[in-house]
Amino acid sequence: MGVSGSGKTTIGEALAPQLGVAFADADGFHPRANIDKMSAGVPLDDEDRAPWLAAMADWLAEHAGGGAVLVCSALKRRYRDRLRRASPRLFFLHLDGSYELISERLEQRKGHFMPPSLLRSQFEALEPLEEDERGAAIPIEGPPERTVAEARAALARSGSGSPSR
Repeated sequence: MGVSGSGKTTIGEALAPQLGVAFADADGFHPRANIDKMSAGVPLDDEDRAPWLAAMADWLAEHAGGGAVLVCSALKRRYRDRLRRASPRLFFLHLDGSYELISERLEQRKGHFMPPSLLRSQFEALEPLEEDERGAAIPIEGPPERTVAEARAALARSGSGSPSR
């Protein structure tokens, strides 16, 4: 989980094969109307997100037995709760970085529908993990390999680090 540009796809694509589990990117679950809205620089609201969350929840439920990596912003607690209802053992890795770092990354990113102008709204919407949520905040300041290693260590500490868990 994390704001746009935090490295979710990069880290998830590296992590899933190391864990031997399925991978999906939340961007692929958005209806066309959501993509068009974000491309126009308009933030999504909860009504826009409802079918997107439902589709991801269905995917998580299908993969709950064998493990999976789903990269998704999951910025608000209620969104994470919706996903957790589909997969109660869900463990969140919050890719955590400063606005300045992520803004710089977004300015360099090409070919993505999410414009850098929406980053501020994502930071404003972000509700960090709470103590009763299974998850860990992972710093993203270093190279992706370090972030993946820290993510794996957090999963191992939680008991979620293998496909059988």
